[in-house]
Amino acid sequence: MIRRRKGGRRQNQETAELNITAFMNLMVILVPFLLITAVFSRLAILQLNLPGSSTEPVEPQDQTFQLEVIVRKDKIEVGDRNQGLLGIYPNTADGYDYAALESKLAELKKRYPAKTDASILLESDIEYDTLVQIMDKVRIGETIDADAIVRTDLFPDISIGDAPTTSRGT
Repeated sequence: MIRRRKGGRRQNQETAELNITAFMNLMVILVPFLLITAVFSRLAILQLNLPGSSTEPVEPQDQTFQLEVIVRKDKIEVGDRNQGLLGIYPNTADGYDYAALESKLAELKKRYPAKTDASILLESDIEYDTLVQIMDKVRIGETIDADAIVRTDLFPDISIGDAPTTSRGT
């Protein structure tokens, strides 16, 4: 009788199996996918500078052209830090007048071909999308030539800062 009990216990005991087939299938698919997507990820970084103070004393012979694009809520002002405003472009019904800004910047690049730096000065509540569009217009000029878009560098060295305040009375 004792033998039957021992024999019965041995027959009921089963060894545990570890089935990792589904996990291995997942890894076979997941690892190449992650490696492929990691190759295509890329960061684009622009080197930005802080503009110099416009109140610094400047020697008369050192007064060179220093482009400033001032973005306000109702207009875009293009000017030279030393000589003053060169153009004011009020907003249109669609928003900022990017076409007028682009043509003015192309004209300034023709006058000063060696100049590569510009300052973009923003009022406090300007949207980030507006900043990006202004930066694109300042950095790269686009012209259409024989059904092809030709891109040229305008002022790729960009500095960003706060716009000077204006007096409300004028």
